[in-house]
Amino acid sequence: MSTPETNVWTAVTARNPDHSANYAERWRNLERMGRDIHGEARLVDAMVERGARILDAGCGTGRVGGYLARRGHQVVGVDLDPYLIDVARTDHPLAQWHVGNLAEFTLDGAEFDHIVSAGNVMTFLAGSERIPALRRLGEHLAPGGRMTIGFGAGRGYEFAQFEDDLAEAGLAMQSRFSSWQLDPPSEDFLIAVIIAR
Repeated sequence: MSTPETNVWTAVTARNPDHSANYAERWRNLERMGRDIHGEARLVDAMVERGARILDAGCGTGRVGGYLARRGHQVVGVDLDPYLIDVARTDHPLAQWHVGNLAEFTLDGAEFDHIVSAGNVMTFLAGSERIPALRRLGEHLAPGGRMTIGFGAGRGYEFAQFEDDLAEAGLAMQSRFSSWQLDPPSEDFLIAVIIAR
């Protein structure tokens, strides 16, 4: 799969206006069926002190950030899809939710102890948005803070290229795993724990 020239999420929702609503309903259905949809959030919760400042980058419906807010963290979420942000505001009122593209957003100099980006968000970015988004996230990372970013293989963003892009953005991979349960690295899925260089 080649590097996308345009933002994949924007392109998909332009082709299918019901995509965002279907996406939101899918997660609600999974939760109603008793499926575990909070593995990413549990990992982040274990990595930070109680009451940490957390940015949910590409937050979608607020699934990850909402869980963390209910655990007592100060959560801010950013996503470019206004529909999903409306869902997050309705379903998870303890956090702050903002519409914005990760390559361009600004939160008035706010700094976060941890930044999480789950759900293949990085693979939705256009090739031209990748390094600017990583730089922007790095600018919002508090001294000593970390990021956790996860995405699957075969989605147009090679893991080696991601690591090169991190370096270009002034960041470095501290640890690498293949699942949110911290399984050893594999070529199928990447969980990267990232620090500023």
